[in-house]
Amino acid sequence: MVHVAIVGAYGSAGVAVADELVERAGEDAECSISDLELTLIDDGEPGGGLCILKGCMPSKDVLSAAQHRYQVRHDDRLEGTPEVVPERVIDQKDEHIHGFAQHRRDHVHELAERDNVEFIHDTAEFVEERVLEVGDRTLEPDYVVIATGSVVNVPDLPGIEDVSFSTSADVLEAAEFPDSAIVMGFGYIGLELVPYLSEVSGVDLTVIEHDERPLDEMEPEYGETILELYREQFDAEILTQTDEKRIESAGDETNDVRMIVERDGTEEILEAEELYLFTGRRPNVDGLGLEKTALEVDEGWVDSTMQARDDERVFVVGDVNGREPILHVAKEQGFAAGENVLRHARGEELEPYTNVPHHVIFSGLGVYPFARIGHTPATASASEMKTVVVSSEASSEGVFKSKNHPEGRATLVVNAEDGSVLGYQGLHLHADVMAKTMQLAVEMALDVREIPSRAYHPTTPEILDGLLREACSELAARSDCVATDPPSGFQRSE
Repeated sequence: MVHVAIVGAYGSAGVAVADELVERAGEDAECSISDLELTLIDDGEPGGGLCILKGCMPSKDVLSAAQHRYQVRHDDRLEGTPEVVPERVIDQKDEHIHGFAQHRRDHVHELAERDNVEFIHDTAEFVEERVLEVGDRTLEPDYVVIATGSVVNVPDLPGIEDVSFSTSADVLEAAEFPDSAIVMGFGYIGLELVPYLSEVSGVDLTVIEHDERPLDEMEPEYGETILELYREQFDAEILTQTDEKRIESAGDETNDVRMIVERDGTEEILEAEELYLFTGRRPNVDGLGLEKTALEVDEGWVDSTMQARDDERVFVVGDVNGREPILHVAKEQGFAAGENVLRHARGEELEPYTNVPHHVIFSGLGVYPFARIGHTPATASASEMKTVVVSSEASSEGVFKSKNHPEGRATLVVNAEDGSVLGYQGLHLHADVMAKTMQLAVEMALDVREIPSRAYHPTTPEILDGLLREACSELAARSDCVATDPPSGFQRSE
């Protein structure tokens, strides 16, 4: 009998581990379901995981309301601007996420109805190596899977413990907003919520950006596009190359804050009614009792098999391992960990989990989403691969003008040796929709010269057609490219 305890069983990663263990054990003649004891542990209330309750699912619900308002306001062909009613936004969001969360809870509880599977709705804490105290019980499983997710990362800024602040979860619940606010954090959370705050409430926002531009891992044009859109379309003041030095209360009878920042070597004072903290998340290990084990949370504490570096019988999945805090990755990590627990129990070699980067930020209220699939020009260069990199402005395609959103750009990264698609990045209308298509192209290593040319109808994906044609032309022109056939696979259909 192999006993596995999963701490954080309501979350996406935890439930994926449970599903994988139950399915694999049921199929494996060497480790049948009767040989597996599974304890699912979660103290969530109501329970359902970060993505469902406070992350990507409620944020999409909320952003969509502001998106509709923006698109009407942005269109000179229309008259009158509708107002977003925050109370209605919250009511609809709550109705949806309560249904999603109930579905998740029902699934976990259905798993617990199986033989040798138990669910404990309580808090787990390590009291020694792989020994868990759960309520008034002590468990000593053969394997522990940690899937406790993440919590808000509060930066180590002098004075921050003395002021109040709002997080992304607070914004998703807000029906009232301040007149002015300072925003710390302009990564994917800030990129999504800054336009929402501006569009719904008209709050006067001052955003702190440490670098010269956001999306600094991309070509400069991407960050410059974001800056232009956010400054002009959403009236946000974005202070680039600016560092926070300290923060303090600006008044005894208010929650106003005063922040001292440094720009160009000079200190400046910012004041606002509220501080929004969009500074990312960190592994949620608080209260888990890891100090009573050999586990140390630092860079590299979990390897690619999802096995903890410091204990071969502990596996760590999802946001808590700090590897890549994204929902679909958390689920895939869970599946990989479930397989590897059984492999380890059988004395077999573990299989590493690797994934092609697939990130979507619903920037610009989802009107101008950013999608990154696979390699960027920078990561391909760092890998010392010979590449062909082609880019296109959305404004060069008439359909974006017709849809009243000509802003943005897209980039295609192709292997110069064999023509395979290595990566795609887009910041434009419908870039999120195109991400799945380009994921297939990257993961299947499709040769751009063999992708069929099919111009069925003029739509926004024509920006991909142009990139593929240009890449084919460049491959044909390069003397070092291994092209045995002319690049006829992608010619414009007349």
